[in-house]
Amino acid sequence: MMKDTPRFQIGRRGLITGAAGLGALSLLPRGLAAQEGPKRGGVLRMGIGGGSTTDDFDLRKLNDWVPVNQAYMVMNGLVEIDADNLAQPELFESWEAAPGAVDWTFKIRQGVTFHNGKTLTADDVIYSLNLHRGDSSSAARSVAAALKEVTKVSDSEIRITLESGNADLPYVLSDYHFLVVPEGFTDWANPIGTGPFRLESVEPGVRARFIRNEDYWKPGCANVDAVEVLVINDISARTSALMSGQVHAINSLDFKTVNLLGRNPNLEIVRSAGGQHFTFLMNCTLAPFSDVNVRQAIKYSVDREQLLQTALLGNGRIGNDQPIPSSDRFWNSELPQRPYDPDRAKFHLKEAGLDSLAVTLQASDAAFSGAVDAAAIYRTAAAAAGIDVTIKREPADGYWDNVWMKAPFCMSYWGGRPTADQMLTIAYQSTSAQNDSFWKNERFDSLLAEARALLEDEKRREIYWELQAMIHEDGGVMIPMFGDYLDGVSKKVQGVTPHPMFNLMGARMAEKVWLEA
Repeated sequence: MMKDTPRFQIGRRGLITGAAGLGALSLLPRGLAAQEGPKRGGVLRMGIGGGSTTDDFDLRKLNDWVPVNQAYMVMNGLVEIDADNLAQPELFESWEAAPGAVDWTFKIRQGVTFHNGKTLTADDVIYSLNLHRGDSSSAARSVAAALKEVTKVSDSEIRITLESGNADLPYVLSDYHFLVVPEGFTDWANPIGTGPFRLESVEPGVRARFIRNEDYWKPGCANVDAVEVLVINDISARTSALMSGQVHAINSLDFKTVNLLGRNPNLEIVRSAGGQHFTFLMNCTLAPFSDVNVRQAIKYSVDREQLLQTALLGNGRIGNDQPIPSSDRFWNSELPQRPYDPDRAKFHLKEAGLDSLAVTLQASDAAFSGAVDAAAIYRTAAAAAGIDVTIKREPADGYWDNVWMKAPFCMSYWGGRPTADQMLTIAYQSTSAQNDSFWKNERFDSLLAEARALLEDEKRREIYWELQAMIHEDGGVMIPMFGDYLDGVSKKVQGVTPHPMFNLMGARMAEKVWLEA
C-alpha cells in the first residue's frame, strides 16, 4: 500500500486525445483483476475532518475535505485523475484538440442518468461549466475564465474554445468544482447528480448519510449499501473513532500517532506522496507584508527541517516557498533551497527599516493536523531572527469562512494539483478567487498564459521554472514543507489504494471500496 507517487509522465498524444471510453477494469482500483471482485452490501462509516456548519453542496464554494468528499458521493466530474496522476474520461467519454490546443471537442458519455431520472446531455454539462464562468462567485472562476466559448454541437458533444491554447485542458477540467448537475439546478441543500450515492440526510458540520444509486453507470463501483459521514474535526477524536471501530476510515492522520496506528493489526495506514503542502500566508496588500523584505525575513526565519521532523515526524519533504512538488515534471530542480538563516532574516528586516517585527499568526488544526504545534515551533525559530510571533488559536469550525483570506497572517494548506499550470493558476494568478496571499505580478500572469499555450515541453519547463523562482523570491507564501497524505483504514475495507490527489483516494473512496463480509 505504501509507495511513492510515480513521476508524472505522459506523451503529447496522451495530452491531446482522451481514451475512447473506460472499460470495466479501468474503472476499478488497481490490482482488482487478480481478485475475486468487489462485494456489495454493508454501511461504510467515514470520520472526516475538514467540515463546517456552513457547508453545503454548492459546487462554486467547495473548499475543504468534508464538502469535497460528499460532493463526489453525489456527483461525477468530467475528468478523473487516476492513481497514476493521469487524466481519465468520466462524464466526458473522450476528447480531441485541434492543432494549437485552442479548440477542443468533448464527447459526453451516453446512457448516464441523474438521480431524478433525467438523461445526461450536453445542456447539463454546459450549465455546470457556466456556473463558474463570467460574473460568478465561484472559487474556480479564474480557471473557468480561460474558457472563451462553450458551445453545444449535439446532445452528446460540446466544443470548448479557449482564450489561448492549453495542452493541459483535460487536467484543468478535473478540478473538483467542475462536477455536473442538471441544467438549471440551484437547490444546493438537496443535491442531484449522476454519482454513486443519493443524499438521504445531512446535518452540516455534524453528519450525513448517503444511499446507493442503484442505477449507477460505473461497473464495480458503489458497492456499499450506504455511506455515513461523521464530521470529526478534532484529530484525537477522529483517531479514537477509528480505533474503537466507530468508523471504518479517517483522513489526515496525526503525524505523531502514525506509527502507533500502524502497529494495530486491524488497521492499515494509507500513505500517498503528492503535492499537498502547508502554508503560512502573508497578505501582500497589508503592512507589514506589503514589503517584500518583510516577506523574505519571514521565509528565512523558519527552520524547515525542524518543522518536518517535529510537526510531521518526517512524513513528507522540505518545502522551498513554491508550490510545485518534486514529483511534477516541471519542478524547478535547480532552485536553491532557502535555509534557516536568522541573520539573513534580520538583514531583510533592516532593509525594510525595522529593527524587529511583531506579528500575530492565526492558526488552527483545521489547516492541517499539527498546525498549531507547527506555529509554536515556528515562533521559537523566528525569535532568533528578531520576529516576535503571537499565536492566536482559532476554532476549526468556520476557519475557512472567518480566517482564511481574511487574516493578515494565517496558516493554510493546498492539496496537490495534477499539473503545475493548474496549481499556479488557482493559487497565484492575480485574478484568481483563491489567490490567498493576494500577491499580484503582471509578468507572472503573462508568462503563465504563455506557458500553458505551448506544446513544446522544453520551452514550457523554462517558463515554469522562472515562475517558481518568482514565487520563491517575491511571493507572499512561506511553504516550509510538503506532507504525505495519511489515512487510517480498517482492514474490513477492501479496494483501497494510495492516490496522489488528496486524502481518501482523491476524495473518491466511498465510490471505489467495498466491505468484506
